[in-house]
Amino acid sequence: MLFQVLDAKSDCIGYFAKNQINSTTDLPTEGGTWEYSNHLGDGDYQIARIYANGATITDVCPEHMKTDWEEIKKTLRSCLKAFNTADLSLNDNCFYDVLPEYFLYQYLDAKNEVTKHVLENFERPENYNHMFNLVRMIEDIGSRTLNIDIEPIKHLLSSVKGQNFHRTLRSTRWVCDYNPWGTVTGRLSANPKSFPILTMGKEFRSCVKPTNDWLFELDFNAAELRVLLALSGEEQPKNDIHDWNVETVFNNKLTREDAKTKTFAWLYSSNKNNELEQLYNKDFVRNKFWDGYKIKTDYGRIMENVDEHHALNYIVQSTTIDMVHEQAYKIFKLLEGKKSNIAFLIHDAVYIDLAEEDKYEITKLLDTFKQTRYGLFKVNVSAGRDLGEMKKLKL
Repeated sequence: MLFQVLDAKSDCIGYFAKNQINSTTDLPTEGGTWEYSNHLGDGDYQIARIYANGATITDVCPEHMKTDWEEIKKTLRSCLKAFNTADLSLNDNCFYDVLPEYFLYQYLDAKNEVTKHVLENFERPENYNHMFNLVRMIEDIGSRTLNIDIEPIKHLLSSVKGQNFHRTLRSTRWVCDYNPWGTVTGRLSANPKSFPILTMGKEFRSCVKPTNDWLFELDFNAAELRVLLALSGEEQPKNDIHDWNVETVFNNKLTREDAKTKTFAWLYSSNKNNELEQLYNKDFVRNKFWDGYKIKTDYGRIMENVDEHHALNYIVQSTTIDMVHEQAYKIFKLLEGKKSNIAFLIHDAVYIDLAEEDKYEITKLLDTFKQTRYGLFKVNVSAGRDLGEMKKLKL
């Protein structure tokens, strides 16, 4: 069955199917739809936008529908302009309550037609299940309003940088609205009007507070370096990887900081280092996943038109971020039904909005996160009353 959820907001219910609007919370548990909605849960859904690798409806609209779709977009823009003039916010109103009924049917039927076209003509991606889980998780994150308090950073807002950040706060929604298709490697980017959690200056982080009691961070120790080691066929060291490199690679001839600097300077450069390459086999990894044009990772992510200069970088970064998202989804599932939840993701780190009543779950969360498909990864753990005051914990 083809269907479209009427509105993603939690208090807006119903779906469109078979040219009918069904005003109910009892949504289909399977079928094809254009994009995932937080109303759906983890049913057997075929999400057309995942098939289309994040393309828009305009991008994949079949030829015979293009004229009609452009007219629909034109009408939709006119409606949105009228809403703005009338100071009517779609953040505070259900989509289906403010559109003319005839046009709502026309719009939803067109989405069904494009969904049908994509599901019938595009190949299901190898990483479909991974992307479905990721989209489901970030939709849940995006449904929650952040607890923002500017009081701790007021003294910073008179500077040019502070004024710019304050303007950003006033012009964005206080939600983390991620785009899972914004980068070639799979790193998350932010949609327009999202809170700038990925790009905000560290000096402003104290304005981000938990809705519950604590922010709890899980962050892999040197994630990309560990992934390269794993892809090279080596086992994971249990201790800090830079300490391990000092002892195993550099025979205790360098300090930790010098070893770290030397390792990262070498990692994505074309320079040779016989000491490091005995364990971190860049050539082996590049040749395994790159055919001279295309990369295909262990997660089924495909990147085309990749030159040799970027190949290793893409392989390692893409595999790392997909691994982080895979582990984050396990945390997401563990927290279902609890007061705590994933607050946001910042690159390789997962931040949990932890309720005091769930503090006894910390060990389980840590054990789950560190057990990756590539072995046991060391995880750094931090906690704080706000994002700017995170302190490392020893568990």
